Amino acid sequence: MAGRLPRSADLTRFCQKLNRVKTLEDDMMETTFNRCLSTIDLILLGIGGMVGSGLYVLTGTVAKEISGPAVIVSFIIAGFASLLAALCYAEFGARVPKTGSAYMFTYVSMGEIWAFLIGWNVLLEYMIGGAAVARAWSGYLDSIFSHKIKNFTETHIGTWQVPFLAHYPDFLAAGILLIATVFISFGAKVSSWLNHVFSAISLGVILFILIMGFILAEPKNWSAQEGGFAPYGLSGIMAGTATCFYAFVGFDVIAASSEEARNPQKAVPRAIAISLGLATGAYILVSVVLTLIVPWHTLDPDASLADAFYRRGYSWAGFIVAVGSICAMNTVLLSNLFSLPRIVYAMAEDGLFFQVFSRVHPRTQVPVIGIVVFGVLMALMALIFDLEALVQFLSIGTLLAYTFVAASIVVLRFQQEKSAAPPQLARSQPSPGPNEGAGPSELKEYESFSDKLQLVGTYKAKVHRQPGKLKAAFEPYLEFLTDFHPGEVVTIAVVTLMVSAVCLSSILVFGNTHLHLPTWSYSLLLLLFSLGFLLSVLLIWVHEQQQSTQTFQIPLVPLTPALSILLNIYLMLKLSYMTWLRFSIWLILGLLVYFGYGIWHSKENLRELTSCNVSARYVVFPSSSLEETVQAVQPNPQPSTGLSDMVTEEAKQ
Repeated sequence: MAGRLPRSADLTRFCQKLNRVKTLEDDMMETTFNRCLSTIDLILLGIGGMVGSGLYVLTGTVAKEISGPAVIVSFIIAGFASLLAALCYAEFGARVPKTGSAYMFTYVSMGEIWAFLIGWNVLLEYMIGGAAVARAWSGYLDSIFSHKIKNFTETHIGTWQVPFLAHYPDFLAAGILLIATVFISFGAKVSSWLNHVFSAISLGVILFILIMGFILAEPKNWSAQEGGFAPYGLSGIMAGTATCFYAFVGFDVIAASSEEARNPQKAVPRAIAISLGLATGAYILVSVVLTLIVPWHTLDPDASLADAFYRRGYSWAGFIVAVGSICAMNTVLLSNLFSLPRIVYAMAEDGLFFQVFSRVHPRTQVPVIGIVVFGVLMALMALIFDLEALVQFLSIGTLLAYTFVAASIVVLRFQQEKSAAPPQLARSQPSPGPNEGAGPSELKEYESFSDKLQLVGTYKAKVHRQPGKLKAAFEPYLEFLTDFHPGEVVTIAVVTLMVSAVCLSSILVFGNTHLHLPTWSYSLLLLLFSLGFLLSVLLIWVHEQQQSTQTFQIPLVPLTPALSILLNIYLMLKLSYMTWLRFSIWLILGLLVYFGYGIWHSKENLRELTSCNVSARYVVFPSSSLEETVQAVQPNPQPSTGLSDMVTEEAKQ
């Protein structure tokens, strides 16, 4: 038994290493980046990330194959669902104005290994997303010229039939990515200016589509003769919602850019809200005019808007739409290439990824090495890989990030706030005389152990209840919860909530299809897991939250993050098993990188090694706040006899 104790202690320390959280600097506005982005810059970055090829392709595909004209309702529901996740990003982006987006948010609240896995998945998500958009851009441009580029490549270079590889190398897609990489390397201001140009053209084309669309609209295309407004019923609307949800995933570029925003506390929440609102409005209105111009069942899924104008006899309008589509895809490319190196930089800066990617160019103030390396990798993927089989992988990485950010909001909101006052030594202020009262600018030092105990009692009586503690109104009814440390019950409740959400979503997705549950057991399991989910939310709610801060905060916590978690997990379980298999393989590769490099080079690990030997001194400031100052322990030639010796030694100093 005695031989097992050290191994048990080692296992405990190992688990603590995996779940250690990032220590933030006192001044979070200090950065090696250039804080040059305004609210308008962030709004256009967000719009560029969301309003891309999806507006020109996704609307027609969902309308024809999934929802019919009710794609409008699908976009409304998807926009609301995206708002739940966007609000979580907005609060974090304002409170933690550091680059890294979901990775950073998870690191400061959930723990190191979870943050690394989120960053690792977001990394691949951006790479595949950028390469896929580049190939779509290439295909769209090639179609304008009657596929001459494709035919030339197949004739003079050749084709191949290899699994996971494209039928021919797409040099056009690789070329546009390399050109975009060069522009992104010039700095955030150049990237923002280029995004402004393409976004302005794209928004102008969208405005043109809406005006022309309402002029050409024919209400009979929603009539029963054409199949009605919702030909696929409620199931079609919800299936369309799951697909439309992915049209809004680009808003996290705003959170990733918060370290380059001039006033992130105000700019990030405003930019996320405005860009998401404009993108949702654009998707809804374009869906309206598209299904009113021509009957929904005659749409061309590959180029629905341009084809609709061609069929109504306005070929010149179709050309304008094609130009708008090219510009919209350019903004998505810039968004991916802008965000990816910054997330890699955040991971490298924390020591969890290779340090070479944490270098910032002194003149452009951007991580040039990360931009070039991942831009080239993205170009290679677009050149040779068949990305259609990997595109679904984007969904699972995004949804996992949304889930952890929502859970992180709950954990952070119920954590104890760290004091903002800098630690000071009490002896730095003169001691009051015997007849002098403690003035407002004086400090009182408590040297004896009994004084410290009285101090703590006085402190607890005067200040408001700590975040994470049970609310006073519920103590008579839930007295057994008062024995836990602040925030401990909330953490357990968050884990229970996520498990309940997984079980509830599994029953909803697989209960009638794969599991073939009888009606009574299906209903019973739904009831049980729904109760578990609601009880977890209530258990969190009966605890104290942090007091309102000057930065943006999500309303209705913990209900809003809980609904976001449930929706994200439900959509994740709707993905194919092959997507989960590829996701598992990528996770295993990530764990190899983390345990082979990240856990040993983590800055938090180095901080633990340098701060393991400290002693504490307690000082009371006039505001009655309790401060703790640390100092290195000097070797004591005589063995300590206990706590009394420690207090005596402290008093002598």
